[in-house]
Amino acid sequence: MRWLLLAWLWVLLGLALPAEAHEVNLVTARVALSPDRTVSIELGLKGSDVDRLIGTKIYDARRDAVDPAAVEAVKPAILTYMGTHLAVTGGGRACLAGDAAILADGDGIVYRHSFACADAAGDIIYRSTVLTEKDKAARQVVLIAQGRLETQALLDAGNTTVTLSTAPPTLWSTMQRYVITGIEHIFLGYDHIAFLIAVVLWARRLVPVVKIVTAFTVAHSITLSLAALDVLVIPGRIVEPAIAASIVFVAVENFFSRDVDRRWRVAFLFGLIHGFGFAGVLREIGLPPNAAVPALAAFNIGVEIGQVAIVAVALPILRLADRLSAASRSEPVREVRLVYALSAVIGLLGSYWLLARVFEA
Repeated sequence: MRWLLLAWLWVLLGLALPAEAHEVNLVTARVALSPDRTVSIELGLKGSDVDRLIGTKIYDARRDAVDPAAVEAVKPAILTYMGTHLAVTGGGRACLAGDAAILADGDGIVYRHSFACADAAGDIIYRSTVLTEKDKAARQVVLIAQGRLETQALLDAGNTTVTLSTAPPTLWSTMQRYVITGIEHIFLGYDHIAFLIAVVLWARRLVPVVKIVTAFTVAHSITLSLAALDVLVIPGRIVEPAIAASIVFVAVENFFSRDVDRRWRVAFLFGLIHGFGFAGVLREIGLPPNAAVPALAAFNIGVEIGQVAIVAVALPILRLADRLSAASRSEPVREVRLVYALSAVIGLLGSYWLLARVFEA
């Protein structure tokens, strides 16, 4: 029993990561294809990401800004990196590149380039591994402009190209990508994981767990949809501390109440808050203009798959602990010391995130 408790404590302590649980490694790009088959690219990259990619020192964390003089000094290095990790081809051959420009822009840089593909037969393809080759969790949102038509693509380490001169990505491929993004977010959202574990620690029957998970899902689906569609948006400086406070609340409640049958109400209430946290990520990535609702639904499905997987792992471990502690009892019961210990650790994590986010706001 003791080794199991220590293992759980070690896992939960591993969740004590930086307060920005929803930080997204993101590159944004606008790619315009003109009738004469000229491709114009404008790509934005955080100064801190430039530094870790190339080894430069253009970003000042205290001012949250890049130094224009430093950007000017390292232009050749940045252009070399971009030339290696970004390309436009036509019919499998490189399009004729124009002059590239690097501009300082607030806390990051803007890279501008154009490619002439008039003499290149076949489909025009944009390929980019900027940032994704370094960070497998990074994403690149590409806005594709062709005349009055604008579509959106999402690139990552496993999907590095988008075809510009044929039909936009299919609805099915778009939904697949947003489902995966939702799953990844819930597994990287350490505060969401801590909340889910804390809220089911006293549960020993399936029915209360189903009610809790369903209430949480319905609630965060409502606010996620409202925020992602810009109907109701709450600033992150309010949402992030509130999410941390919800973790502290359920952890402390475990010391005073074991009534899991009614806990679905708490799960619903705090699910509304967590939904705004999910939406913060989705708003960073963006929704494709031609498939906003399906992409939103797919992201929500991905989040749900992730949280069901977390609960499906947590409950058998808790039941195993029950059996191990029942050697001298006729019927397994939930070990009080286990719940109190895990709740204490989760409460400390929530308190840390709460203080960090309040003072960073």
